[in-house]
Amino acid sequence: MDNLTHTLVGVMLSRAGLNRISPRATPLLILAANAPDIDAVAWAWSQERYLNYHRGFTHGFPLLLLVALLPVLIIGLLYRREFRPGPMLLASAIGVSSHVLLDWTNIYGTRLLAPISPRWYALDITSVVDLWIWLVLLACFLWPLLARLVSSEIGARPSSGRGTAVLALCFLLVYNGARYVLHQRAVDTLDARLHAGQTPRRVAAFPTIANPFAWYGLAEVENAYVLYRLNLLGDFDPAGGRVLYQSQANEVLSAARVMPAFRTFLDFSRFPLWRVVSLPEPEGGQQAECVDLRFGVPGEGRFTAMAVLDSGGRVKQSWFQFGAPRGRIAIR
Repeated sequence: MDNLTHTLVGVMLSRAGLNRISPRATPLLILAANAPDIDAVAWAWSQERYLNYHRGFTHGFPLLLLVALLPVLIIGLLYRREFRPGPMLLASAIGVSSHVLLDWTNIYGTRLLAPISPRWYALDITSVVDLWIWLVLLACFLWPLLARLVSSEIGARPSSGRGTAVLALCFLLVYNGARYVLHQRAVDTLDARLHAGQTPRRVAAFPTIANPFAWYGLAEVENAYVLYRLNLLGDFDPAGGRVLYQSQANEVLSAARVMPAFRTFLDFSRFPLWRVVSLPEPEGGQQAECVDLRFGVPGEGRFTAMAVLDSGGRVKQSWFQFGAPRGRIAIR
């Protein structure tokens, strides 16, 4: 999930009761709920290295206590007189766990067993940014602050915010549970149909940012993918999909596949689409491209590995591209 969501969850955990077992629980849990994303420092080296390390060992349960120790040390240095390592480490571990579990729910996924296993796990039930989660968490965050203003005006006892915090955390559990059910319904709908006249090898459904009933459907068939927009409140039309064909395996794809940028990308990508296009320069040159269809189709420039080859089939440059095109990053 995004860091605003993780931060608000950290605040809710503190208000819900962890502020009773650990001093300075709120700043501690805010740090802990964001601590696994310390791996983002890999971005300073390259986008390809960022993809290689992001949501790796800092997001895995085997080293959870080690990651949880960092926020404890920071708060301990800032507030030495209130340093209680045992309760603070427990609270921090809960905060780090909330981050790992929330990242598990979305389509990007996380490596839950890193560094023991590099396998990716993803429930595909929420987007990286979910507007309903934002809305509820922000409302539950702001309500006690507004209530305190009202209480100070009338002289009443201010609210601790514990009730709204518990409500927010319960909403997360119920909402993700409902999302799981809707996701399974979308997957079952796709799996029960033929796509482009073929039985699918595998199917997947990915959430939209706002509507829990709207999903992006994906069916893999021989040499192609079929993409859909599903609305679970309406009828599904298997003839309404967009077919994206895979480029056939050849020497160009074989040469690109062994490059570091592509190896890293293929370790991450669950639904890679390969394309080969001819280039005006160099003369007789070709470009190999691999797109992760979870994050967009060719031309959108999201999660793409690319390579330029000369007329002799030798790779002259390869790079990984994240987000909008920003120039090439050479991988030697």
